[in-house]
Amino acid sequence: MSNFPAWRVAGAAVRADLRGLVPLAGIQTEYSLAERSAERELLPMAQAHGLGVVLYSPLAGGLLTGKYRQGEQGRLTARGDAIEGSAQRTAIVDAVLAIAEELNVSAVQVSLAWLRRRATLAPTALIPIVGPRTLTQLEEYLKSLQLDLGDQHYRHLDEVSAIPLGTPHEDVTAALNHGFDGDRALLDPHPVPVI
Repeated sequence: MSNFPAWRVAGAAVRADLRGLVPLAGIQTEYSLAERSAERELLPMAQAHGLGVVLYSPLAGGLLTGKYRQGEQGRLTARGDAIEGSAQRTAIVDAVLAIAEELNVSAVQVSLAWLRRRATLAPTALIPIVGPRTLTQLEEYLKSLQLDLGDQHYRHLDEVSAIPLGTPHEDVTAALNHGFDGDRALLDPHPVPVI
């Protein structure tokens, strides 16, 4: 199921199970350093229902490559979108480019190395879709498979790209951190570790 809200996917998964139908196998959603909103509901739901997750736009339409800062055209300029669009996205691109420069690698390699690490740590299968248009792009994608960033780089990228989870996630976390006396397992929105 591609681009469905978590509540619809969860309902379909439960109905398929109750009716003895073929179970859902997975979902597809956008996910990258620049777009982590799937962490609010989709990824935890996929984990809870044992679904794999296919991730599209791992380079955020070319945003994470830094190409728009060099005046290049791409999917985002063709659609007329605001290229960076927010202070956070600007900070994310800044961080990716700074790490790439420090390590003498490409921004593509840094962005995909971060995503590969997220996929490795996830309790459910996360599979990125890459769509190189040229041999050079494919080579950059493949080089990212050999790049392991330092813990400080992963930590910095996680921090700069973090999204607010909102209610109820933040309310539950606040209750857990402020001396809730009841059964913590009842409040924990992620009983199994989620990335």
